[in-house]
Amino acid sequence: MPRRVLSGVVVSDKADKTVSVLVERRLMHPMYKKFITRSKRYLAHDEDNRCKVGDRVQIQERSPLSKRKRWEVVEAAQAAAEAATAEAPSA
Repeated sequence: MPRRVLSGVVVSDKADKTVSVLVERRLMHPMYKKFITRSKRYLAHDEDNRCKVGDRVQIQERSPLSKRKRWEVVEAAQAAAEAATAEAPSA
């Protein structure tokens, strides 16, 4: 069975080799037919402590490492520092 891959934003990197990733998904309300946003936080293993708060990352399922940590960081899609320099106009 293939492992699930989710993408989200790192909201905490205070623990050693662990990051907290906020994953948001949009779904349609069954009665009102409006799109609503649902979010969930996952603890993911970050072996090299390379992810920082604000980084956009992809996480993948893995075997349990602790009571709540069952995901690992596959790749950092976009670093927060790179995003900030890309958005800032160069004068």
